[in-house]
Amino acid sequence: MPKAKLYRFDALDAGPEEIEVPAEVFGGPVHKDLLYRAVRVFLANQRQGTAKAKTRGEVSGGGRKPWRQKGTGRARHGSIRSPIWRHGGVTFGPRAHKVRLSLPKRMRRKALISALSARFKEGGLVVIDRLGFPRPRTKEGITLLRKLECPERTLVVVAPDEYRVPVVKSFSNIPGVSCMRSDFLSAYHVLAHEGLLVTKGALDALAGRLQDV
Repeated sequence: MPKAKLYRFDALDAGPEEIEVPAEVFGGPVHKDLLYRAVRVFLANQRQGTAKAKTRGEVSGGGRKPWRQKGTGRARHGSIRSPIWRHGGVTFGPRAHKVRLSLPKRMRRKALISALSARFKEGGLVVIDRLGFPRPRTKEGITLLRKLECPERTLVVVAPDEYRVPVVKSFSNIPGVSCMRSDFLSAYHVLAHEGLLVTKGALDALAGRLQDV
């Protein structure tokens, strides 16, 4: 069984203990192709798809021919809203459309296992028994991360019942640090951060979520 460092929230200065982490979550193979697919699908689904340019039929004006067809010595034009005119329509411009890609559930879970295993093999996993902030204080969040020697870009993963205001707001104003529920965790979120700070409750929740993959 792979082992990780476990800190006690009430005794950080006492140093870490060793804890066994589930091999099916943190000891799996790293599938780079699957990670690429998962990140591509996640980022594509973040697009709003609202980019749009007006065609010559949508811009205002151009109700009549700007000048007569012959006899002026100038080129023929039928509308001042032609794409070759200033303030005219756009040819083949972007159109608003919905972007939605998907991966099978089993592939998403395997990608998450690959991302977690990669971070674990790099030494980026730290486990803490709980996050007992009595009130939201950014200073206390910074102090905790420094004592645990977490990198600047750290993802804090908590169990769903631990996702409370004192915990979330203690990390929300720290640049590069995010706090997330374990049931919303994806491969992209893991790869976007250099370190992982996971509570013991979140560790058990992840093991239950990914054990059947």
